[in-house]
Amino acid sequence: MIDKNTTIEELVNIKPSSVDFLRKKGIVCVKCGEPIWGTVFEVCKEKGFSDEEIENIIKELNNLP
Repeated sequence: MIDKNTTIEELVNIKPSSVDFLRKKGIVCVKCGEPIWGTVFEVCKEKGFSDEEIENIIKELNNLP
């Protein structure tokens, strides 16, 4: 299960479809073919998402195929 402490590297390995999902939200999680560092929470916070928005993003990530 994906949570706020899931690293981007883990996320990309667990749910490859997350790359496109996050890109559409303005979050680039892969650069030069390699996942960026940090957790889902850290990356979302850097982009200015609120805690509530991050919770919703995590729920959506868990529902991705």
